[in-house]
Amino acid sequence: MSVQFGRWNFEGQLPALDYIEKVSATLAPYGPDSDESYSNGSIRILYRAFHTTKESRREKQPHVSPSGAVITWDGRLDNRADLVSELRDSLTFDSTDVTIVAAAYEKWGANCFGKLVGDWALSIFSPNNHSLLLAKDPIGTRHLYYSLDDKQVTWSTILDPLVLFARKTFSICDEYIAGWLSSVHPAAHLTPYIGILAIPPSSSILFQPRKHSERRYWDFDPDKRIRYRTDVEYEEQFRSVLATAVRRRLRSDRPILAELSGGVDSSSIVCIADTVMARGGVDTPRVDTISWYNDERPSLDERPYFTKVETMRSRTGCHVDLSAQRKVGAEEKPNSQVQSTSEFQNDSFAATPISSKVSVLFEQYSAYMRLQGHRVVLSGLGGDEITGSGVPNPTPELQNLLARAKLRTLLRQMNAWSVKIGKSQLSLLWEAVRGFLFSLTRLSISIDARPAPWFDRDFVRRNHAALHGYPSRLRLLGPLPSFQENIQKLDAERRLQSYKSLRPDLLCEVRYPYLDRDFLEFMLGIPREQIVRVGQRRSLMRRALAGIVPRELLNRKGNALVAEAPLQDVAIGSARLTELGQQMLSSSIGVVNPTRFQEALQKVRLNERVPMESLNCSLTIEWWLRHLNAQGVLTNSISKQAQEFSRHAEQSESRPSQWLPHMTNLFARTCRAKDSKTPARPTSSTS
Repeated sequence: MSVQFGRWNFEGQLPALDYIEKVSATLAPYGPDSDESYSNGSIRILYRAFHTTKESRREKQPHVSPSGAVITWDGRLDNRADLVSELRDSLTFDSTDVTIVAAAYEKWGANCFGKLVGDWALSIFSPNNHSLLLAKDPIGTRHLYYSLDDKQVTWSTILDPLVLFARKTFSICDEYIAGWLSSVHPAAHLTPYIGILAIPPSSSILFQPRKHSERRYWDFDPDKRIRYRTDVEYEEQFRSVLATAVRRRLRSDRPILAELSGGVDSSSIVCIADTVMARGGVDTPRVDTISWYNDERPSLDERPYFTKVETMRSRTGCHVDLSAQRKVGAEEKPNSQVQSTSEFQNDSFAATPISSKVSVLFEQYSAYMRLQGHRVVLSGLGGDEITGSGVPNPTPELQNLLARAKLRTLLRQMNAWSVKIGKSQLSLLWEAVRGFLFSLTRLSISIDARPAPWFDRDFVRRNHAALHGYPSRLRLLGPLPSFQENIQKLDAERRLQSYKSLRPDLLCEVRYPYLDRDFLEFMLGIPREQIVRVGQRRSLMRRALAGIVPRELLNRKGNALVAEAPLQDVAIGSARLTELGQQMLSSSIGVVNPTRFQEALQKVRLNERVPMESLNCSLTIEWWLRHLNAQGVLTNSISKQAQEFSRHAEQSESRPSQWLPHMTNLFARTCRAKDSKTPARPTSSTS
C-alpha cells in the first residue's frame, strides 16, 4: 500500500520547499521503497512506494503518459490480462499496473475507472486540460483524502500532512464523531475535520480552478440475474469465483500472511488458497497463518477449530495468546514513562480517534511479520454479510416474493419456515411487511446500541442518521429487497474500510477476498434461496466447500467474540475520572452533557449497569480531543477555560489507572469483531 501526496496551486505558485520537505518526511515511514516526485509550474506530487508485487518494483511514479497526463497509482490491478488483451498496443503481460492504467486512461478517459478491477486509489493531473482527477475503487479499501479552497487543492493517502501543515486550525465534524461513537462507523466520505474529505468509494472527483464535480462511475447492477438449472452449477460457480478472488490476492513476490480465526470465512480463504497454490501459477512462495486463542476464556478458545485447518494443510501457524495482553497491561512497569491518562501521546500525532499505543499483541503480530518477510495479509472480513451468516432468516426471501407478487410461492415458503423455526406464518409475514414500513437499522437496533444517555440531546438530534447506522427503508418497487439489504451491508463495509488507518509500525497491505468485485456481483445476482435455505444459514457456501474446508468448521454455529467488561477495574478507575464530568472538551463542542456523564461514572462506581462500550468510546474521544488541542489542531471555538483545563489535566497527579487505554482498545475492537477480526487485534491498517 504505497502513499501519495499532491498540491496544486490554482494561482500558479509552486508549493513552498519547506512545506514539501515536511510533508515528505511525514510520508517517509509509510513508503520505504522509493522517494519520487513530480514538479511542474504550480503542482508538486510526491510518491513513496511500498512494493508487494514483482511488477511494482519496476514502476516509476508519478507516471507520465504519452499525452502528458501525470498518474499516481496506489493499487493492485486484478484484471491485468483482460486489459492488456483489449488495449494491445505498447503493452505486454509483464507491463506494470500503472502503465496499464495509463493506457486505459489514454483510450477511454475517465470512463476507464469502471474497467479497473482491484483495490486502488489514483490521481491524474492533466496539464493540457488544466484539471485533476481523484478516484477510488468501488469498495474503498485504499485511502485518499483532499482539502480544497479558492487557491489550491491538496490530496494525500494519509491525513497527517493535510492537518498538521495546513497553517490553520480545524473544527471537528459532528457527524464523524457520531458515527465513530456508534457501532456503524462514519460515512465513507467524512474525516474528523471540517474542510477535509475523503474520495467516496466508486467515485471520482474532477477539480478545476474554482470548481469541482463528483461522479459515481460504477455501481452494482440490481437487474443482473445469475440463474442456473441445478444446485451443482451454483456450487461450482461459487468455488470458481471465490478461488479467483483468492488467486488475485496471492499476487505477491513475498510470503503472504493469512488470518486464521477459526471461523468459516478465514478458514475458507486459507483452504482455498492451498487449493489454488496446488494448481500452480501463483506468485507467492507460501501462505502462513496467524491465529488467536485464550486459555482464560474457554468461550474464546478457537484452537479446536483453527488447528483443524492446520492439520489439513500439515502446517502450524503463529499462535498468539489473547490473555497475555491483559496480564501484561495490568502490570505497572517501574519507572515507566508512558502516560496513563490517555491513549494518545503528544509526540505521535493521532489524526483519528484510533489509539497509537502499542499493545503486546500488536508487537507479536508485527514481529512475526518482520521475521517472515510478510507484506500482504489476507483477511476474511466481509464474508459474514454476503454469504448468509447468522441465524437463518427467511425475511429477505419472503420480501422478494412479496415485491414480485409470487403469492403461491410465498405461502409455501412461509409454511416451510414456520414448521422449521417454530414461528407462526402471520408472524413471519409481519416481519417481512414491516421491512417496507420501517428502516432496516431501526428494526435491528438494540437497547445497548442506542445513543448513550450522556450524549447531548442536540448532538443526538443533529446526527440521528449516523448514530443509528444511516438507516433506509426498503422500497417495494425497484431492486429486489434482498439486493437493497445487501447494498446496505456493503455500505457498512465501505464505512469500515474508510474508518481504518495506516500505521508505519505495521506496514502491510490487507486484502479481502470476500470484497472482490466479481465475487460480490455473483453473490448479489443469484437467488436468495441459494444463499439461505429453510433453517440453513450459508447454504451455498457449506455445500460448495464440502471436502475443501473441514466439516467441523462448516457446521459450527459461529465464532462471534464478545468482550466482558472487567467491572471491578472500571469501578476503581472511575473514581479518578470524576473530575472529567464538569469540564470536558467533548462537552465544549456539544457532544457530551457533563452532568449526565458524571452521573454515569457514579453508576459505574456503584456497580450499576451502564452502556460500557459507549462509556469507553466517550472517554477515548475526550482524550483524543485533548491530544488535538495540545497539538494546536483544534479551532479557537473551544473556550480558553477548556484549553487551560486540558493542559492542567495532562499535568495532574490524579490520573486514571492503566485500565483505561487497555479497556478502550479491547472494547473498540471486540464489539466490532467479525470472523477474521479478533478482539485485541493490533490497531493498524489491519484493525
